[in-house]
Amino acid sequence: MVDQTAKFSAFIGLDWANQKHDVCVQAGANGKRRFEVIKNTPEFLECWLNELHSEVGGNIAVAVELTRGPIVYLLQKYPFITVFPIHALSLARYRQAFAPSGAKDDPTDAEIALDLMLKYPSKVKPLKPSSNEVRVLSHLVEQRRLLVEDKRRFVNRLINALKQYYSQPLEWFSHRDSDLFCDFLLRWPSLQELKRSRENTIREFFKSRGGNAVSLTEKRLEAIAAAVPLTHDEAVIQAHKRFVQSVIKQLKVTIDNIRTYDSEIRTLFEQMPDAAIFSSLPGTGPCLAPRLLAAIGDDRERFSTAQQLQNFAGLSPVTERSGKKSWVHWRWQCSKFVRQSFVEWAAKSVHQSYWAGLYYQQQRDKGKSHQSAVRSLAYKWARIVFKCWKSKQLYDESKYLKSLREKKSTLLAA
Repeated sequence: MVDQTAKFSAFIGLDWANQKHDVCVQAGANGKRRFEVIKNTPEFLECWLNELHSEVGGNIAVAVELTRGPIVYLLQKYPFITVFPIHALSLARYRQAFAPSGAKDDPTDAEIALDLMLKYPSKVKPLKPSSNEVRVLSHLVEQRRLLVEDKRRFVNRLINALKQYYSQPLEWFSHRDSDLFCDFLLRWPSLQELKRSRENTIREFFKSRGGNAVSLTEKRLEAIAAAVPLTHDEAVIQAHKRFVQSVIKQLKVTIDNIRTYDSEIRTLFEQMPDAAIFSSLPGTGPCLAPRLLAAIGDDRERFSTAQQLQNFAGLSPVTERSGKKSWVHWRWQCSKFVRQSFVEWAAKSVHQSYWAGLYYQQQRDKGKSHQSAVRSLAYKWARIVFKCWKSKQLYDESKYLKSLREKKSTLLAA
């Protein structure tokens, strides 16, 4: 194994924080180490790094307990710096080996990061950024997911508020995050105001929306006519009405932002060479296909085996043994968003793929819960995705079923 640190003139171990960074600097492979505390501002770091570069006269390796984040983004803009990400758990275990008391000190962590980079070059690999398109897509899909969580939170607040004084709309509308539902409540935020409106006014409101809103108009009008107020307490009605209107305004903004993200994600995704591969997977759709592509990336050397992808996605179970005891648990050290993407897609594929549906039911028949069965299915899917991605071939359900028959898989025995 070639020592990748041999080409560097200086080495830095960096323990990051919001206000300042503790660093341990070593000039050359056997140089004397010094400790510094540097400000966490772009201006100060610019000056400090350029001065260090002038001092050592060559490339600099930086070990940091991150693979992404402000400090990593800042370091990556300098051509003379190579970032070596240190896994947080590795650093913690290394520290614990020499400090059983559990004592933690920022300068010590900086030196430990430096030691790990220098002593284990075959284990600590330099950060190799994905293509610009993949990195943009990765940020977009993760940010979109945050907005979806915001939308869910607003919808839950809205439902809870309506239950306090005006629960009927929850029965009249099945989609609580739709424009129709939001506009209806903005127009009539209480049953009393709705009752004061003419029937034709309400009918015209639904007619202007078109689609199912028109077909269900008469049914809704009948329900509105028969509706009885939950309460006549004006204190309850006024306060909750104001809250409902406030939440709806936030919800509508969030929904519009999600649509903007969907448009940008779709445009970027469709331009990428691997888009067709992930779109061919059953159940991915316009949301999950970009998330899977962003998770795996476009660097074919990133994963050499399907097992590496399964481990990275947090789908591989972990076995711990001690003496006669054995304990199997799921993988904790992984990207939660990546695992979430694979598991959500696996759940969708149950209704889109014949063999996936059979496998899911097989797992359920063994007594596994829904989530456990879906995670097992995601583990299976990861191998298939790896093969398609590595060979740049589209997924073909008929070919896979043929392969299962040739192998006499028990999955198709029934």
